[in-house]
This record gives sequence, structure tokens and C-alpha cells, in this order.
Amino acid sequence: MAHVLVVDDSNTMREIVASFLSKNGFEVALATDGRDGLVQLNKDPAIRLVVSDINMPNMDGLTMAEKIRSELGNQAVRIVMLTTEDNPAMRERAKALGVNGWIVKPFRGDAVLGPFRKICGMG
Repeated sequence: MAHVLVVDDSNTMREIVASFLSKNGFEVALATDGRDGLVQLNKDPAIRLVVSDINMPNMDGLTMAEKIRSELGNQAVRIVMLTTEDNPAMRERAKALGVNGWIVKPFRGDAVLGPFRKICGMG
């Protein structure tokens, strides 16, 4: 069962994040967009953290976050946006939707290891 769900429409970004997390002891599931992310989250109740891009086809990351909180009623999973967006209004919207964190790309794995381990009950 996965601890972390990585949601990004970029194959390269998904693999960078997933590879780093896997090498550091995380179980990782992958999704290609928000719609796929909801499917993966429904399939695996062990997921504790969703790391998602915002701008994706089919369903963007903020819409996915909103659906996780409202339609799935999942308040326990932590949601972190990993995006090129650094817009304060978008951050506020994300916070209002229940997003717990915001990381501006590029992904610097070492900076998030401690917090991610804590969220996933690994330390």
C-alpha cells in the first residue's frame, strides 16, 4: 500500500519525485491527472500524502483537492501542491480548499524529507 500519491501530467516530473521518494523509503503510487488521482486515492486507503501539480488536463490539482475534501470526505490525507505557480491568490484558494502545503518547482527533495516522513508516520 502506498503512503504517497504523486499526481502530475509530466512523466518526467512524476518519475523524478517518485524515484526520490522511493529511494528514501516511501511507498509511492502514481497518477497522471486529478481524475486519475481520485481513482488511485479511492483504491488505496493507506495513502497519507498527495503531492500534486496544479495545471493538468482532465482535472487540475485544485479541483482534485476540493473533491478529496468534499466528495470523498477525506480530511485525513495531507495535500501538498508541487507547481510552477507562485500566485498568492491561488495559494489562498488552495488553502481554503484544504491544501496543506505549497512547493514551487523545481522539486528539492531533501527539503521535504522530514515533513513528508512525519506526515506518513515514518518518523
